[in-house]
Amino acid sequence: MPVVRDLGVLLRLRNFRRLLAVRLLSQAADGVYQVALATYVIFSPENQTTPGAIASAMAVLLLPYSLVGPFAGVLLDRWPRRQVFLYGNLLRAALACCTALLLLQSVPEWMFYVSALFVTAVNRFVLAGLSAALPHVVDNDRLVVANSLSPTAGTLAATAGGGLALAMRLLTNGSDAAVVLLGAVLYLLSALTSLSLARELLGPDRDQPHVRLREALATTARGLVAGLRHLAERKDAARALAAMTVIRFCYGALTVMLLMLCRYAWSDGASDGLALLGLALGASAAGFFVAAVITPWAVGRFGRYGWLAVCAGAAAVLEPALGLPFAPAPMLPAAFVLGLVTQGSKIATDTEVQTSVDDAFRGRVFSLYDVLFNVAFVAAAGMAALALPADGRSVVVVVTVAALYAAVALAMLRWRDVSTAKPDAHPSV
Repeated sequence: MPVVRDLGVLLRLRNFRRLLAVRLLSQAADGVYQVALATYVIFSPENQTTPGAIASAMAVLLLPYSLVGPFAGVLLDRWPRRQVFLYGNLLRAALACCTALLLLQSVPEWMFYVSALFVTAVNRFVLAGLSAALPHVVDNDRLVVANSLSPTAGTLAATAGGGLALAMRLLTNGSDAAVVLLGAVLYLLSALTSLSLARELLGPDRDQPHVRLREALATTARGLVAGLRHLAERKDAARALAAMTVIRFCYGALTVMLLMLCRYAWSDGASDGLALLGLALGASAAGFFVAAVITPWAVGRFGRYGWLAVCAGAAAVLEPALGLPFAPAPMLPAAFVLGLVTQGSKIATDTEVQTSVDDAFRGRVFSLYDVLFNVAFVAAAGMAALALPADGRSVVVVVTVAALYAAVALAMLRWRDVSTAKPDAHPSV
């Protein structure tokens, strides 16, 4: 098969292998650190977990990606990218060690969150730099395959890092500090691995002209505004993004509810709750996988708006039916359905944006998309923090989320009729 052959060629490229190793170690460390943060906030026996604490943790993990992301490229085009990997991972290793010390001491909680915030913020630069550096180690003919392999491998590494963190936590009798130190070691290994690459190999090219930093930042801000204006002119893409934002909000609210149920309502101890959460996340991941398989067929059958309506409508019916008993058994299929609905909606939305938005604006619109995607999740966590009781059982949250799903389904059906009535409407596939 051509793809298998290309993968074999890529892995024979020495500098590609080295850059991939930097990515795998860095993202494995991210998985370890994120699990350590989540288990400390939610499942540490000494902590009285609240929805507000979960919302704060989600803000620390997600907001830096959205707020820093659009401007990270401006700096990455001015700094040697190899040095970004070296110093970025060294900085995160040092900050992770500081976080471990904070976990061992009785310090104000805000100090812990500040440390975690800096660790996750630096990650945006490292991930963007890895993507920007790829064309320097792979020829253009195999760049598409490399762009597919590298992020997928990084995601698998992050997942493996999360599993490694859970294993470390069991081996150390629930020591979150030991788990964070494991992440620090992996960050350090990633930094050392980057030294195997030549300093100037990964760019940016020095013969290219650079504008002043202030002007570049201002240009980026103006570009995002221009992207927003362009999106306002592309009603199909804007409506799909609005629907996806609401669906992501619903998923975030239900995630916080699930965390509280696993922590207090369905377990006698933190370890039992963590095991239940692992099962629920596995069910949700299975839903994500099934969505990737069936969405191309579903979009061809129903159209993009039609598939969004089917996803939201199914969630509106099944989410209260499975969720209102507040029992573990029906909640597992509910997690599967919500994973399928959320990922199926995202795939349809991605395709709508890619086909409806002009290429010159596509990058800026996807930057706005990333902001909406993460901010919606954090906003949902904040709403849940206000509405959920201590044990996570809330009829109000379940019914409200079902109403939001139903509203999205009805809006998508209405907009689908309007869109298909246009003579220049976009094709379904």
